[in-house]
Amino acid sequence: MNQELLLGLYVLVLTIFLGFEVISRVPTLLHTPLMSGTNAIHGIVLLGGILVAGTADDPLTLALGLLGCLFGAGNLFGGIVVTDRMLEMFKKKEAPATTPAERAPAAAHEKEMVGQR
Repeated sequence: MNQELLLGLYVLVLTIFLGFEVISRVPTLLHTPLMSGTNAIHGIVLLGGILVAGTADDPLTLALGLLGCLFGAGNLFGGIVVTDRMLEMFKKKEAPATTPAERAPAAAHEKEMVGQR
C-alpha cells in the first residue's frame, strides 16, 4: 500500500469517528435544522464529482465521479426539500374566512347534536 492511500484511509477513519461523536452530542431539537443545512452545503460534493468526472482518464475514475455527482445532487436537493418542509412548520396558518351566514348551519347542527344526547 502506498503512503498516500494509507494517509487517505487514516483521515477517513478519523473523520468517521469524529463525525459520529459530534452528531451524537447534538440535541434532538437541533438535529433536523443542522442536517438540512449541511445537506444543502453538499453542493461542494456535486462540484467535486463534476471535476473528477471531467478529468477522468479511465472508466473507474469516470464512474466514481458520476457516482459522486449522483450522491451530491441527491443530498443537495434532499437538503433543500427538508429545509423547505421545516420552514413550513413555522409559518402561521391563516384561519378560514367565515361569515355569520356560513357559521349558522354549523351552529344549528351543534344544537341538534346536543339535543340528541
